[in-house]
Amino acid sequence: MRETSARPWTRPHDWAEVVLGVVAVLSPLWLETSTAAMWTLIVMGGLVALDGLASLAMPGMVYGEAIQIVLGALLVLSPWVIGYTELSGAAWMSWVIGALTIVVGAAALPVANAAHTRMAGQH
Repeated sequence: MRETSARPWTRPHDWAEVVLGVVAVLSPLWLETSTAAMWTLIVMGGLVALDGLASLAMPGMVYGEAIQIVLGALLVLSPWVIGYTELSGAAWMSWVIGALTIVVGAAALPVANAAHTRMAGQH
């Protein structure tokens, strides 16, 4: 994986972030949600997917992985902050997608850092 981590569109961590974001965006189609829960899942999922795409396009962008971790934490907290814990499907979707986003972002951080270091050494 070392040789592919600096090439755009090749990192599996970032593809996982895109998939997690798309699942969050689409989840109101099959989950019972309130307006607030629906928009939280759509907006936060969209941000996760867009940041994953940005990280795929620019593999040396270390701060993109840190953004993923923050977005994941916000998704985990959103059922309590926005107030949709009583909608168990939407709440669990936020908690699971948020936790997985944190894990994937944290796992991708050293890979992005190594890609950034290699890319910086080429200049």
